[in-house]
Amino acid sequence: MMSLGSIAMSAYTDLVRLLRDDAVSSIKGKPTLKQRGNKAYWYAARRVGSEMRFFYIGEDSAETRTRIHRIEALHATARERQAERARLVRLLRAEGLTPTDRATGSILSAMADAGTFRLGGTMVGTNAFRLYEGELGIRLPLGGMANTGDIDVAQFEKLSIALEDQVDPGLVETFAALKFAPLPGLDPRHTWRWAQGGSGQLVEFLTPAFGEETIRDLPALGVNAQALNYLNFLIAEPIHAAAIYRAGVLVQVPRPERYAIHKLIVADRRREGDGSLKASKDREQAAFLIEAMAEDRPGDLLWAYRTAIAVGPRWREHLANSLMRMPDTRNILQSL
Repeated sequence: MMSLGSIAMSAYTDLVRLLRDDAVSSIKGKPTLKQRGNKAYWYAARRVGSEMRFFYIGEDSAETRTRIHRIEALHATARERQAERARLVRLLRAEGLTPTDRATGSILSAMADAGTFRLGGTMVGTNAFRLYEGELGIRLPLGGMANTGDIDVAQFEKLSIALEDQVDPGLVETFAALKFAPLPGLDPRHTWRWAQGGSGQLVEFLTPAFGEETIRDLPALGVNAQALNYLNFLIAEPIHAAAIYRAGVLVQVPRPERYAIHKLIVADRRREGDGSLKASKDREQAAFLIEAMAEDRPGDLLWAYRTAIAVGPRWREHLANSLMRMPDTRNILQSL
């Protein structure tokens, strides 16, 4: 396993920071804090026609408050940040960081511009795995475990309902402009998958299930989503990541320790046939991340593993079944 150099790590951290600055400075309106239960969320309030609209900024935190207090300065330095981001992307390419391909990058950029990730959308699956290169400071392995043509985006249904904001333009309109067509499902009234003509690129929307795995609505994103069990563990407390495309694209991805443990669980749930190939890929990705994090972030990895084990017997069974096939990975987790 090869590590990235300190120059690449520093450049990646700076790129994510600048992208997050841009995400706040691009929203116009008066910053307003709203309390919901035991959490607080920032919005930018401005009048649109005869209505007052609230544009979601993010959950209240010291980091978010600092950016909001600097919002005027951030407005004034937008061009300088754009040039610096482009420079950092060139540097990261030169340092060997894996760039996002043109087809995927253009889709992520359009979805980010519409507000998909700002509104809590979290990229999951192999496209998220590929972005851990910068987060963890390790070079991606060559081969099938990092190859994909799919973009999977998940969001909590409750968050989607609670937010007083929506993507703009709508994702249906965004996908149409990119020559995506909805894929038919069992229920023609619901669409949760789109395919791009020519490229074969597929975009799917997911949401956590707590029992029956049905199709649900995600009003903030204006789409339907396939509900899946165990997904709540994966997308809790996501982190920001930068896709290396143009001057960088800010997205959200799961925490790598959650991703690794979740892959162990879903690998055991795959069905025979095509599911066997996907299960093998799940285990490869989990093994790679667990080996990497055992060196640099053992505490985070141990916490995620213990948290999953403590949920219940089904979780423990899925984890144990996967680890029976992965003795080296099992030994790493047992030695933490």
